Amino acid sequence: QVQLVESGGGSVQAGGSLRLSCVVSGSDERITAMSWYRRPPGKQRDLVASITNGGQLNYADSVKGRFTISRDVAKNTVYLQMNSLKPEDTDVYYCAAWILTWPYYWGQGTQVTVSI
Repeated sequence: QVQLVESGGGSVQAGGSLRLSCVVSGSDERITAMSWYRRPPGKQRDLVASITNGGQLNYADSVKGRFTISRDVAKNTVYLQMNSLKPEDTDVYYCAAWILTWPYYWGQGTQVTVSI
């Protein structure tokens, strides 16, 4: 069984930075990628960034150039460095592990609040 635990959320002023962490415990050899999502109120979760086992990166257009996803294999941790934060980045951010091309395991989420 795989468990994902996010941390690093908080409150920051616009233009500031935060780094989210997702610690992965357990293992599932079927996992193909790790990703970060966020869920706007009343909407489904949106993909923010992903990194495949082969290191391929993907970003939502709204965060390109501002957010960076990375991983530390030795620490079983995935990071999301968020710079130049905007109020519209306010959301709950979720870590997810994909099996094939579908997010299968989810963390509990961490709140990010960006104020003007």
